[in-house]
Amino acid sequence: MSLRIYNTLSRDIETFKPIDPNHVRMYVCGMTIYDLCHIGHARMMMAFDVIQRWLKVSGYNVAYVRNITDIDDKIIKRALERGITIRALTDEMIAAMHQDIGALHIETPTHEPRATEYVPQMLDLISKLEHKGLAYQAPSGDVNFSVRQFPGYGKLSGKSVDELRAGERVTVQDDKADPLDFVLWKAAKLTEPDDAKWASTYGAGRPGWHIECSAMSCALLGETFDIHGGGADLQFPHHENEIAQSEGATGKPLANYWIHNGFVRVDNEKMSKSLGNFFTIREVLAKYDPETVRFFIVRVHYRTALNYSDAHLNDARAALKRLYTALDLVKPDALGIEAIDWTNPFAARFKAAMDEDFGTPEAIAVLFDLAAQVNVSKSTQLAGLLKALGGCLGLLQNVPSVFLQAGAKTGLDEATIQANIQARTDAKHAKNFALADEIRKTLLAQGIVLKDSPTGTTWESV
Repeated sequence: MSLRIYNTLSRDIETFKPIDPNHVRMYVCGMTIYDLCHIGHARMMMAFDVIQRWLKVSGYNVAYVRNITDIDDKIIKRALERGITIRALTDEMIAAMHQDIGALHIETPTHEPRATEYVPQMLDLISKLEHKGLAYQAPSGDVNFSVRQFPGYGKLSGKSVDELRAGERVTVQDDKADPLDFVLWKAAKLTEPDDAKWASTYGAGRPGWHIECSAMSCALLGETFDIHGGGADLQFPHHENEIAQSEGATGKPLANYWIHNGFVRVDNEKMSKSLGNFFTIREVLAKYDPETVRFFIVRVHYRTALNYSDAHLNDARAALKRLYTALDLVKPDALGIEAIDWTNPFAARFKAAMDEDFGTPEAIAVLFDLAAQVNVSKSTQLAGLLKALGGCLGLLQNVPSVFLQAGAKTGLDEATIQANIQARTDAKHAKNFALADEIRKTLLAQGIVLKDSPTGTTWESV
């Protein structure tokens, strides 16, 4: 079975056919970097991390670009509030982002361009649009895109021009020819700092949000590439405007497949900074280990809304412990880890799930079926396959005992725990079962669960 992807542009699942049979070019809209990333941002980056991982597993070379917007109204405002330069703010927040998503084992993209490094390319693109009659300079000095002059506007969102409204981050100015027109180049304001301004033939100013991605994707991936992705909230206006700008300038399709991940919800509302209902990645990682958070996100299909709660995260950790318990019981065979036998029925089912629009819920169900078989058969080969398939999703690569023992809310060190285990063993040998049971209960009260097996007693955290 070949890979099939839901294409937002066609609103259908399509067989994936890259422009180059051996090479995939993918662009994903990344962070506007003025604050710490929240779990909604992690969901977006995780979705495309899994996608690029599976593309590599499928034998493709992947050029993956995830940009950083490092100039924006909110960035300027935050830098002024803190009394630091825009570069100092964005450098700090980029470093924090890398630390947070690195903890979640989100792989580094091939390219991570900063918008401020591509202003000349943006101005060149604006000039092309102006020469084609798709852009005009308003009396304010802003350069706007003329939406009604682009015949295909609305094809991604599926609405006619008359149905659409100026969207997020698009300020309606009195001097726009049409309220739907959006800003390509923002004229500088006297109140803005010097590091928010660039010289241009249109006067000092800075790029609009939408033009950034058009310029960076073209510079790094070409005028037409395979996959363009981002959060569902970017479908309109951002991605719609990208299409208009890029295709208006080149006359070529911007991307052949458009992929959008679903929202993270809290109390049935989208998680966002504007609503104030967000949890930063750091806040979540202070309570839960990184792999539990990763598993919590990955086990839900990328297009489905993800409901955030402590209950869901606790359930995710309990489920993940079941998989690690199987790997703790049976040491994985090294050969099974290094090379997946895709003819194995479990591997074949896993591949079929992932090939159907990156179906992680079904793929993870295979992992649990495989773990159950490992528990029964004690097969090192199947344990190796379990670890290898988990690795396709960035899971199950920790030492099982380390994961199982992590997060124990106890003041006991390893030596003390082992001394208690030995004392319990001695009590059982002396047939003092009351004492043995008391030791077990005392450890349990401190977050330590004892696991007896023919090879001895081990422990894990509650």
